[in-house]
Amino acid sequence: MNEIERENLAAARRFVDAVARGASPEEVAAFFTDDVVATEYPNPVVPRGATRGLAELREASERGRRVMSAQRFDVRNAVASGDWVALEADWAGTLAVPFGSLAVGDEMRAHFAMFMRFRDGRICEQRNYDCYEPW
Repeated sequence: MNEIERENLAAARRFVDAVARGASPEEVAAFFTDDVVATEYPNPVVPRGATRGLAELREASERGRRVMSAQRFDVRNAVASGDWVALEADWAGTLAVPFGSLAVGDEMRAHFAMFMRFRDGRICEQRNYDCYEPW
């Protein structure tokens, strides 16, 4: 692994750590380029999937801070190749608001595969494949 790949991998880990600790939308946005394209493929939370730019990612970050009282990521595998980083992670989030059949304080769990392309140390493209456990 070369130095750029090591730096990108470290930045990807800092990104998921920031999301997990409920960092501000501004802090989360700093991980992305101004022209980022983030794709979340269909899942039970976002049934039609979503494609977001920087403004929408800030809004999603703020929404996540309101919906979850706590989150954690357990990165199971991490690979860097060229400009790309792939993370496989288990996620758990404690709800701050009711969601579907879940009540405040219930925990949601998911298994994520995240693919991030970096440019100049920031994420310029991200694809998420989120597999939620039944609730």
